[in-house]
Amino acid sequence: MVREGEDAPDFTAPLANGDIEEFTLSDRLGDGPIVLAFFPGAFTSVCTGEMCTFRDRMDEYEAIGASVYGVSVDSPFALNAFREDNDLNFPFISDANRELIRKYDVSMDFDELRLREFAQRAVFVIDDEGTVTYAWVGEPSTEPDYEGVETAAADAA
Repeated sequence: MVREGEDAPDFTAPLANGDIEEFTLSDRLGDGPIVLAFFPGAFTSVCTGEMCTFRDRMDEYEAIGASVYGVSVDSPFALNAFREDNDLNFPFISDANRELIRKYDVSMDFDELRLREFAQRAVFVIDDEGTVTYAWVGEPSTEPDYEGVETAAADAA
């Protein structure tokens, strides 16, 4: 796993924001703290709850100039449907090629279902210099400490 104090691995991936655009992390540095919230899969109960909690707390992130991005291996098309169905007010990064989960070392398998390479539930806060200032990885059924993420984002501002 990428640790606090390390450089955030750069990447380019599809951004699902209602449309589908290209997102390059290094192009967004300097615009305020970046929160990457990795989750196993759209339309699942815990993941939907987690993303809705981020949605409900977006005023706090916007007040400090932080940008939140959900990240999963779902296609950008599925992520746009997920956004729309749940009124999610932030964009999602599609890691359908599994590049990000490998770079950030947050890949997991669901052995009992014979499914490979899904995102672990993880959150990284990245400052304007590209340094990871907060790193958390949890179990599939756990959710992050939302106040801790907000504090880390505020500290990185």
